[in-house]
Amino acid sequence: MAEPFLAETRIMSFNFAPKGWAMCNGQFLPINQNQALFSLLGTTFGGNGQTTFALPNLRGRTPIHFNNSHTLGEKAGEEAHTLTISELPAHKHSLNNTNQAVSTNIPAADGILGNTAPNQIYNASGQNLVAMSSAAISSIGGSQAHLNMQPFLALNFCIALQGIFPSQT
Repeated sequence: MAEPFLAETRIMSFNFAPKGWAMCNGQFLPINQNQALFSLLGTTFGGNGQTTFALPNLRGRTPIHFNNSHTLGEKAGEEAHTLTISELPAHKHSLNNTNQAVSTNIPAADGILGNTAPNQIYNASGQNLVAMSSAAISSIGGSQAHLNMQPFLALNFCIALQGIFPSQT
């Protein structure tokens, strides 16, 4: 393996960090033992900046390139999400009935519920519609989170703890 830049991250296909590397699992390191690495990372990924700093935590994360919309070290997104009312498109579940007397006990394609009569609960036509009480229509759904993840392949991201100090020129 070519000598890495200090703080370079690479993807490994094995489950450990090679000598001179650490897994990108968000661990805290002491600044006094890793001054060069701290000078590159600072507290971008965490730490108090006095005695500790953190390595990037890529466990369960998809890295993206930073830009004007996303700052270096920014974390966003979620593995599971529970929809809220504001995230649903506007819609309604209505159920109408009529105040006309019912005329049949067999539902027709356009038949609706009507005033009851012995053995008849449907009205053959949809005239004189009246909205039913909201108590007549029950809610549905369990307000449970659903997975919100793209397809993935789990690999080992590691960061170089030793290497060539990168130059900007």
